[in-house]
Amino acid sequence: MSPPHTPSGDDGSTGLLGEHCLPKYHPRIETLGDLDEASAALGLARALCQVPQTRTLLIEVQRDLYRVMTEIAALPENADYFKTLDLSRIDWLESQVDVISASAPLPKEFILPGDSLSGAALDLARTIVRRAERRVAELFDRGEIKNPVLQQYLNRLSSLCFVLELLENRFTGRDITLAKK
Repeated sequence: MSPPHTPSGDDGSTGLLGEHCLPKYHPRIETLGDLDEASAALGLARALCQVPQTRTLLIEVQRDLYRVMTEIAALPENADYFKTLDLSRIDWLESQVDVISASAPLPKEFILPGDSLSGAALDLARTIVRRAERRVAELFDRGEIKNPVLQQYLNRLSSLCFVLELLENRFTGRDITLAKK
């Protein structure tokens, strides 16, 4: 096993999958950091969630995020080799959102996060996923990545986080707090 420290990163660069490094502030590296943060936030939410179904779903999407990060870390010449997400994962996410929203109805107004600890953690994860989505959109627009499914996946993942927040709030017996009085 390799050590947890990486002295090769001391020069302010990070390696991609292949023989190439980028500055740590490069948009691709920033995107990878946002995706890593999203996975960590989903892990926190998973640790706090009360609904067993939520934990299972979050493990699966954390694994999907790992695949997204791998594809973004791939160089253009080997990106197809690392392309693992396709439209079937979008369909899967949409079906999960549909099933969950049937048991945790959507509010007709904006809500405030924080009605339950697990719901708040899911809302935080949702906002980090949305930031990662914006970063992926930027990379796509710049032509640095080619797979549009990555943007779609993150968009649907944020929807999943929202309905899971509602499910967790409902399961813990908490009413939602509307943004307007």
